[in-house]
Formats: sequence, C-alpha cells, structure tokens
Amino acid sequence: MQYDTKVAIVVRKDLETWRKLNCVSFLAGGLSGLFPEIVGEPYRDGSGTVYGPLVRQPILIFQAEASELVRTNERALSRNVTPLIFTADLFATSNDADNRAAVANVPREALDLVGLALHAERKTIDKIVKGLKLHA
Repeated sequence: MQYDTKVAIVVRKDLETWRKLNCVSFLAGGLSGLFPEIVGEPYRDGSGTVYGPLVRQPILIFQAEASELVRTNERALSRNVTPLIFTADLFATSNDADNRAAVANVPREALDLVGLALHAERKTIDKIVKGLKLHA
C-alpha cells in the first residue's frame, strides 16, 4: 500500500550507535504523538493475545552531516512542515521538562541538531530530504 504521506527521520551520521538509536527512538515516539493518524490498530496473535499498535507506514531513516541537518530543518520550516528535533544537549538531560528547557535556551541557528523527524505529503518530504542518503 502506498500512503499519501511519508515519514522520515534524519540522524547525524557521526554519532555513536547507541546515541543514534536513542535519538531515532525518541523522534519516532514523538511522531506518533504529533500525528496520531500514523498509528495503526492493535495486533492480536492466533492465541488471542493483544499487542500494542505500531506506526502504520514505513519510516525512512536518513543519515546526514551536521550542516545537512541544519539545511533539512530549514527546508522543512520553509515548507510549513513542523519538524521534531533532537539536539546533542538532550543526551545530558533525564526528563521532558529539562529537554524542553535545553532547546528553549538556544536560538534556532545555534541548535546542535543530531536528529529530525518529519511527516508530510510524499512530494514535500522528498523535497526536504533531497540529497540525503538512507542510513546504512
């Protein structure tokens, strides 16, 4: 099935593996909060056991240099797409209030972006992530 929308996460390629996974996990969770329509129905196995729902469509994971993350963020904002962001400062915090404060204390042009998540129409996402490579 092809959806009218596309979901993309962009992660900075020079991060340690655990940081990439942490970043992508937080961003994916945020996507389901901001866009509840991307969450599917609960699963049920053949024994009747119920499991939680997953995001209903593929999430493309891209890698980027720091400068490419900044460019991608600006492309999203210029197209009225609300990006979800993860900054390097968030690795040092331990709760949501401190996370928001860490971002609020830094102007946009100085954010040390390590990850972005995006959800929009397919063609819009394609324009925003143009030139980025899928994460290998």
